[in-house]
Amino acid sequence: MLVRNRDIESLCCILRAGGTRIVFTNGCFDIIHAGHVRYLEQARSFGDVLVLGLNTDASVRALKGDSRPINGELDRAAVAGALRAVDYVVLFGERTAETIVGKVRPDIYVKGGDYTLDTLPEAKVVMGYGGRVEIVRFLDGHSTSRIIEKIQTDGRASS
Repeated sequence: MLVRNRDIESLCCILRAGGTRIVFTNGCFDIIHAGHVRYLEQARSFGDVLVLGLNTDASVRALKGDSRPINGELDRAAVAGALRAVDYVVLFGERTAETIVGKVRPDIYVKGGDYTLDTLPEAKVVMGYGGRVEIVRFLDGHSTSRIIEKIQTDGRASS
């Protein structure tokens, strides 16, 4: 379910008051692939609900370049939100998720294995209010950039 950025803080307060353990992760999720699905399932396993912070189109362009995203933010939100592991999707426009993490205040913040606590700016926010950060391994050989490269090279998207 897509939740407006301005409503996510109050939604999470209500969930937390009911004893719900909130997990949060974030990213572009431009072309959903098996690596994304497994990552989101693993993130969800840490708690009761998973809130996915999804970069807006403008922030994806700032992070990935003018040729991205391939899919628009509302399409990406619809696809990600349809996954069993994802309970809520919220769009955010900053390059990092520090502000939205401060609103959600998840019990557990999850990021992929290409980060460490030292390179993850959101970790300071989470640990500042007593939350936990989990770094999980990516599924090797799966990435949106790799899919795009394969399509451009040989016209096929399958691995």
